[in-house]
Amino acid sequence: MTEMRLERDSMGELEVPIDALYGAQTQRAVNNFPVSGQSMPPPFIHAIARIKLAAARVNAELGLLDAPRAAAIASAAEAVIRGEHDNQFPVDLFQTGSGTSSNMNANEVLANLASREGVEVRPNDHVNMGQSSNDVIPTAIHVSAALQVTERLRPALVHLRETIEARAVELDDVVKTGRTHLMDAMPLRMSQELGGWASQVGQAIERLDSALVRLCRLAQGGTAVGTGINAHPAFAERMAVELSQQTGLTFSPNDSFFASLASQDAALELSGQLRGLACVIMKIANDLRWMNSGPLAGLGEIELEALQPGSSIMPGKVNPVIPESAAQAAAQVIGLDAAVAVAGQSGNFQLNVMLPLVAHNLLTSITLMSNTAWLLGNRAIATFKVREENLAEPLSRNPILVTALNGVVGYDAAAAIAKEAYRAGRPILDVADEQTELSRGELERLLDPAALTRGGIPK
Repeated sequence: MTEMRLERDSMGELEVPIDALYGAQTQRAVNNFPVSGQSMPPPFIHAIARIKLAAARVNAELGLLDAPRAAAIASAAEAVIRGEHDNQFPVDLFQTGSGTSSNMNANEVLANLASREGVEVRPNDHVNMGQSSNDVIPTAIHVSAALQVTERLRPALVHLRETIEARAVELDDVVKTGRTHLMDAMPLRMSQELGGWASQVGQAIERLDSALVRLCRLAQGGTAVGTGINAHPAFAERMAVELSQQTGLTFSPNDSFFASLASQDAALELSGQLRGLACVIMKIANDLRWMNSGPLAGLGEIELEALQPGSSIMPGKVNPVIPESAAQAAAQVIGLDAAVAVAGQSGNFQLNVMLPLVAHNLLTSITLMSNTAWLLGNRAIATFKVREENLAEPLSRNPILVTALNGVVGYDAAAAIAKEAYRAGRPILDVADEQTELSRGELERLLDPAALTRGGIPK
């Protein structure tokens, strides 16, 4: 049996585990929400602690909080930011929609820790001074997501793009059959195919950078309904400055606290960009799986690094496990975004009431895409081998090369050549040599796969 102690809040007394740093309000939430067994992500908790640290400093500068209490709160908040007390935040993800339980959890933990410095610190009166859950939680969503995108996701995506670009340079001389509708099409260089992936990743980074502009506009200072009741007139601006100094990002108060509290538009925008990134990851992962398929009965264009046995019953089978993992992570992000879209519609009058869900899904998506980008770059793209023998023969027999003759013999004549080559299983060069008046040398020049990858009008 866990040893307990009595704690009191405005609703009365309640038993709390004796070694818990939190108090009665947190325990009520633990009792009320045994829903998922998932607590809020540590980056989100650390962001709340950053807000409390900033508030203690700002309120002290404004003469509203005495220096000893401010210092004690700041010291406690710094310990939470370092992750020293992550186990003291047990409130379930599916809690009150404002996130009040998580805000009070932080207030109680910080008040308890700060009081150990020899000063009386109260959760609501001191730690929560000038704040409301209604502006703290939206601000924590923005701060935590902005930090995770900047510190984790963006570097992972830059690495993925650079890895793809490096392989593209290495494989520039490799020509292969292109495919549209999964059917043979005109040839391209492998560097061009990989260059498409790199461009997709690069544009995903640009879209995330754009979303960060709005994400760095904060709700802090709006307090209960957006009017800023109980907050000093200079509180919002100074909070943004303090959080900027803490993180190295550039935060500012939003131009409307009413919008910040009632909506989650910036978070929804970021979630949408994460969904778009997931589609990029899914496309690259599926291309890798198709190119690796076989190795005998599939395309067999590349050979992915063998990482683990692929079957419990078929000896020697090896599967494309990293692309499969990437595709699943991408699917999950797409699903999480759908939930954020529903949450974004839940701003009833002056407050959105699905804030914990938004925080959890955003941070989970960022984590999934960050880890997946590293794995896809390091364990699939950087290490695959090209099976050039499997590229050369289909390329030489590809009837679609006849497209290069459209401007010379006409579409219908070119189609007839392609159909005959398909029917007879013969190289397009031989059939074109029989059915046109062009010399063999001229046909070889016009139908050279490598030359056709340069585009333009064959001459």
